[in-house]
Amino acid sequence: MSGMVGMVERMEDEVSPMTALAVAIVAVSTSAILIELSNAPSIVKALYRSLFTTLLLAPFAVTRYRDDLRTFSRRDLLIAVVTGCALAGHFIAWFESLDWTTVAASVTLVQSQPLFVAFGAWALLDERVTRKTMVGILVALLGMVAMSFGDFLSPATVAGQRPLYGNALAVIGAIAAAGYVLAGRSLRQRVSLIPYVTVVYGVSTVVLFGAALTSGAQVSLAAYRPTEWVLFLGMAVGPGIFGHTVINWALKYVESSVVSVTLLGEPVGSTVLALVILGQVPGVATMVGGAVVLGGIYVASTGRESQ
Repeated sequence: MSGMVGMVERMEDEVSPMTALAVAIVAVSTSAILIELSNAPSIVKALYRSLFTTLLLAPFAVTRYRDDLRTFSRRDLLIAVVTGCALAGHFIAWFESLDWTTVAASVTLVQSQPLFVAFGAWALLDERVTRKTMVGILVALLGMVAMSFGDFLSPATVAGQRPLYGNALAVIGAIAAAGYVLAGRSLRQRVSLIPYVTVVYGVSTVVLFGAALTSGAQVSLAAYRPTEWVLFLGMAVGPGIFGHTVINWALKYVESSVVSVTLLGEPVGSTVLALVILGQVPGVATMVGGAVVLGGIYVASTGRESQ
């Protein structure tokens, strides 16, 4: 684990932000598959992903970044708390959506966040979104619609008990994720990576723990087979450390609108993995939509060079 954290630390000097984002896309693409493979309640999966990620990072935050943690201003700490709450809201809505709709639809719709990020970056962070970046966002979102449309026409959609409900939850998850990205973009300009994500993940864990305790259903927090615990840990190491943590590192160097639209590659990766591992076969419209999403990512990413 120390090697993984050391690698993240060395990214400051050795890895370009766009390369780091490419690694993060691959990592977060595994998230929906790991969630689907687990039989635990969605709130439990979200809780342990957040908890294990926090536990993996906390020792390094305390030993190597103790001074950074002490210098957190009240304002920065408040922003980190808000960011952690937004992350918890994203987890709650999105993990639950995967219980009611297919991987392709859920992961695609949860990545509608660029619409909310672009508006928030302009309104709150005074970020200028170039015309080329906006065109890339719109193209990518068009591809997302095509992917969702193809998923609705697929026979696999019948397996979802309440697909419209699941899709609505995915959009709510997208709004929460947009808040998470925007707050992170603001704070990462002045706060070191490891202390920042440790505080954010820690707050998220507390919120998710409270949600699990107050949920209407009888949720067990411990009675799970070893395979479930391996999946929980996998969610923390893959999508957590190499996914969200790398994304938070990139937010210091890359505009939030570009980071957000780059993550639209997640639906493509998740759809491919769902085909290979879960046997969910995407339709033609879904595959064409995935290609359009990648095209939009390229346009938006190159658009940042003119800013």
